[in-house]
Amino acid sequence: MSEFLAVAALHLLAVALPGPDFAVILRQSLHFGRRIGILTALGIGAGICVHVLYSLIGVAALLQSSAWLMRSAELLGAGWLLYLGMMFIRPCKTTAQTADNHKASAAHPARAFALGFMTNATNPKAPLFFLALFTSVVSSQTPLSVRLLYGLWMCLATALWFVLVSLLFTQPKLHQRFLRLSRTLETAMGFLLIAFSLRLFWQVANGIVE
Repeated sequence: MSEFLAVAALHLLAVALPGPDFAVILRQSLHFGRRIGILTALGIGAGICVHVLYSLIGVAALLQSSAWLMRSAELLGAGWLLYLGMMFIRPCKTTAQTADNHKASAAHPARAFALGFMTNATNPKAPLFFLALFTSVVSSQTPLSVRLLYGLWMCLATALWFVLVSLLFTQPKLHQRFLRLSRTLETAMGFLLIAFSLRLFWQVANGIVE
């Protein structure tokens, strides 16, 4: 029980820290409403399953031991963050027709889920976190079935957390307030994501591992 509480506490702290997942949920909820925000949150929760699975089969350890594999994973994550940042700061379309088309495409349920999934699954910091979690916190004597339950809990807890975030920001009064600031918030978050991605690119280029 104490092991599970340690896993749950560390995971909750990691999830609650604002990052790309939070930025995506905020944008999706403000622009496309509660349903799309919740679907994006479910996609983020599903993305956690990727990290859990590769940690359990030892891929995270392989990534850490292989410099070029780790650099490749970090470059993939940095590239996705750069794409997200550019999407956030991209100016709105100039015509109503193209704006409506873009909104309809972005608000598609499958696209919303996929956006959440990719944002979490390509997080370049996740491999190290999950490797540390499953090697330092979870005992090697813990049965695989129990580790799988830990992983399932983290997937569900992540999805639930971001569903709650989406519900919060789609409350009518709060939603209207943030909607008026949405363009400013998006631009600020976009530049932060770009800065984070460029920092990751710089770290990879200079062989720096945190």
